[in-house]
Amino acid sequence: MDDIKDRIAGEITLSDTPGSVMKKWRELFGVTQTELAKYIKISNSTISDYESNRRLSPGVGVIRRFVEAIFIIDESRGGSVAQSLANISQRKPEEEPFYTIHDFGSPIGGTDFNRIIEGKIVANPGYLDTIKLFGYTRLDSLRVILEMSPSEYPKLFGATTERAFIFERVSTGRSPMVVIRVAPIKPKLIVMHNVTNVDRLAIKIAQIEKLPLLTTKLDADEIYARLNKI
Repeated sequence: MDDIKDRIAGEITLSDTPGSVMKKWRELFGVTQTELAKYIKISNSTISDYESNRRLSPGVGVIRRFVEAIFIIDESRGGSVAQSLANISQRKPEEEPFYTIHDFGSPIGGTDFNRIIEGKIVANPGYLDTIKLFGYTRLDSLRVILEMSPSEYPKLFGATTERAFIFERVSTGRSPMVVIRVAPIKPKLIVMHNVTNVDRLAIKIAQIEKLPLLTTKLDADEIYARLNKI
């Protein structure tokens, strides 16, 4: 677990926007600003200033206390987030990549895309008819969070941002939508694969960002077999 803590601390320290990275991890762990303030002994307003990047980068001491706090709070709730991250970090390097990019032969509208994947619209149905997709990116949700640095994030888009992100190995959808929220560029559409109940925060983020959010229970191999024919 110490390796994971070091990764998180390193990501915050090396980021050009450390406050945004802190916000990402706080929300991923489901910790409120009030809870965090109590554990690291600084005010809510200071945390807000860090997360909005209004305040200079937090020092090493604050970052260390921040990382310890989110793990302690998670442990008090059963440790599910930390355990998920630990399971991912134990995977061997020779495993398949955590994302793949595919571009369509011709663009497809959001409504047709939803029909092809047999999707259910969770948020922002009104935007579906307005978008054109030129491809998709298939992502392993938690591995992207754990293994991809902010500077590498643009690689997920390939040649264009006019694409769908399809997140796999998702439990409630909170973690991928937190990443989308703090990222500098956004896809045009989000798909959560095999999710029954989407987290309320995930839906709220989709609404704020005005991104259509879909779920699908269609078999993953069938999804990509269909999409790769476009």
